[in-house]
Amino acid sequence: MSNVKIGDEALAFDLPGVDGKNYTLSALGDGKEATVVVFMCNHCPYVLAWLDRLIAVAKDYAERGVAFAGINANDPVKYAADDFAGMQALAKERGLPFPYLHDESQEVATAYGAERTPEVFVFDGDFKLRYHGAPDDNYDEALTEVPYLRNALDAVLAGKEPPVTETAPQGCTIKWK
Repeated sequence: MSNVKIGDEALAFDLPGVDGKNYTLSALGDGKEATVVVFMCNHCPYVLAWLDRLIAVAKDYAERGVAFAGINANDPVKYAADDFAGMQALAKERGLPFPYLHDESQEVATAYGAERTPEVFVFDGDFKLRYHGAPDDNYDEALTEVPYLRNALDAVLAGKEPPVTETAPQGCTIKWK
């Protein structure tokens, strides 16, 4: 269960990205209409199934004032593919259009109460949580009927309440130390 509830303010972070820069929540989202934080990793089949859709959302909404960041908190000792070099490789191979950040200490994932990959948090321009859960209703793109993330962003950008504010995140559990 997420520690950040609908209506709560986003929790600040300062994490290294695969591009060698550090990113803070405020630097990502200040002046933006919305900020999306996705807890993800390199190996999870659910992340890999949703990744093209997440990339598409990030690209589609960038010009509409939406910031986007991926955060990997998995323990690379348990899953070597989730190490920093693996993150850099994934970002390059898939052309991630958003910062991919490493939560090596797992403090950010713990503070947010993130449990799965992928797990989406959508914040409005005031950094208030407006949606939390799965990117959409099915990891199999062909079976997707409800695009939760897109619906939430459309509502936030229109100044409205998202039609669905919370869903159960689907995917692999975060690999804790």
